Amino acid sequence: MHSITEAEINLLVRTFYARAREDEQIGPIFNRAVADWDHHIAQISDFWSSMLLKTGRYEGRPMRPHLMLGLEPAHFDRWLKLFEATATELFAPDVAAAFIIRARRIADSFEMGIATTRGKVAAPRHSV
Repeated sequence: MHSITEAEINLLVRTFYARAREDEQIGPIFNRAVADWDHHIAQISDFWSSMLLKTGRYEGRPMRPHLMLGLEPAHFDRWLKLFEATATELFAPDVAAAFIIRARRIADSFEMGIATTRGKVAAPRHSV
């Protein structure tokens, strides 16, 4: 596998969020929550750069904003479906897989965190 680059991260984030904003199911959630898309894209790119390239650029706490969105498992399913389709379309299988594996872990982490705040227990559904 070749090393993922900043350019690939930026391409994935920009392409995915352009699609997600237009999606019937999750688009309205994103469009209500995000006022400044350029800032959001930069933050998400920093998040992925920190995760995949260990750059340490992302300093936020991603769980908190997501807790306030009223997200349900179906929203994560849709997010992953769009994300995986985008990664698969843009990149060779090994690069797409690196993004997808981490996206599935993120979805599970957020779902479990949200369930905990609701007094429930959720098991991972997306990652192995």
